[in-house]
Amino acid sequence: MSTRTTEPRARKRSFSLRTRVAAATALGATIVVAALGIFVSMAISRNNLAQLDRRLETASDVLVPNAATAGLFLGALGDEGAFAITIRSTTGDVLVSTPTRLPQLELGWSTAEVDDTKYRAFTAQVPVLGTYVSLAVPYSEAQDITSEQNRQVALVAVIAVTSATALGWLFGGRAVRPLVDLTHRISRRDPQLMPTASGAREADELAAAAESMLRDVSEAQTATNAALATARDFAAVSAHEIRTPLTAMRTDIEVLQAHELSPEQRSEILADLARSQGRVESTLSDLERLARGELSSDSDLVDCDLGEICDLVADDAKRTHPDIGVTIDAANLTLRGLPGGLRLTLGNAITNAVRHGGARTVHITLAPAGDGAVFTVDDDGNGVPESERTIVFERFQRGAHATKSGSGLGLALVAQQAALHGGRAYFTDSPLGGARLVVTLHENPGSLSTPRA
Repeated sequence: MSTRTTEPRARKRSFSLRTRVAAATALGATIVVAALGIFVSMAISRNNLAQLDRRLETASDVLVPNAATAGLFLGALGDEGAFAITIRSTTGDVLVSTPTRLPQLELGWSTAEVDDTKYRAFTAQVPVLGTYVSLAVPYSEAQDITSEQNRQVALVAVIAVTSATALGWLFGGRAVRPLVDLTHRISRRDPQLMPTASGAREADELAAAAESMLRDVSEAQTATNAALATARDFAAVSAHEIRTPLTAMRTDIEVLQAHELSPEQRSEILADLARSQGRVESTLSDLERLARGELSSDSDLVDCDLGEICDLVADDAKRTHPDIGVTIDAANLTLRGLPGGLRLTLGNAITNAVRHGGARTVHITLAPAGDGAVFTVDDDGNGVPESERTIVFERFQRGAHATKSGSGLGLALVAQQAALHGGRAYFTDSPLGGARLVVTLHENPGSLSTPRA
């Protein structure tokens, strides 16, 4: 069995933006200078050839009218005068020539080669004699000057490209400095990435985008830390609230196992066990409802018929508590919200009034209020003391008249749902003699968020 090893992939070499700017400048300068160099070189070549032609044309203007006289001296002159001259008859025979004899050429400009040497020549006809005079100079005169000038152009091109590269490196550093500063600030997690305009639009746009991203990350981190702190606190309090009835249940079970009890004592302990078990079950159920409310999002919002929700809650209350009277005075209202949460709110209000307030009559009123609605739940029970009207909405907090079987989360659920719908819940005195629970709701609560109850 062979063992296959995977080598880490080689990291692709990267270059700084400043180096890239300098390289791009050098490449651009090279292309421009090369194009200009080719154009200049061609222009120099044409210009030098034109100058050579003008020399020949000027010499021809002097020589042709005096061809008969000048021919007497060509043999003695030789090639010292830098011109090669050949005079031919109309039949093409050479009459006189310098030591460098030119071939028979057509009238006008031409290029000839003599003894492997290239010449630029001009041929004209003598008006009176009819003879032909050919003048030529070595082509190398123009080529040498052109080559020297091309070398000078190439040197200037190299200097220009080198200077452009150096300037690209120098100014490229200044150009990318805002990005370098931005990188350093991001590395330091500086919340103010670009407090002043850098002068580079791309850098400013990148800074704004990065600043927005880091701000979102910071806010998300803050929210996460707050949520974790709330969750830890909530878990600790929940564990304590559940541990208390569980401890009582364990004590009752130990008593049942360790002692011989009379039927009356045994029944009393079993009843206490049932109460503790009901309390644990109620607490877990309410904790589940709280968690479900905290996980609600805007996509869960639907159009709710508030009057229909009142009817459903009243029917449920009559089945659960057949001995109480529930009446409704509801306007025809529709609100965008969480139907389950609204139904839970009214249900918990009635349960709290009956179980802890001892109410026998509950009256639900639904009325419009600005851009939303308001629920009012009146009962004829014991009421809520004014000193407890705020604390009872906190988690695991019970009023003075609360029964031991409660979880302490019923009114916390009411406060949570009111906050989810952009409103609040509070107690006042009821005209029925007990407590009045008021729950306000708003049409556009915005993004769902649950404040800690």
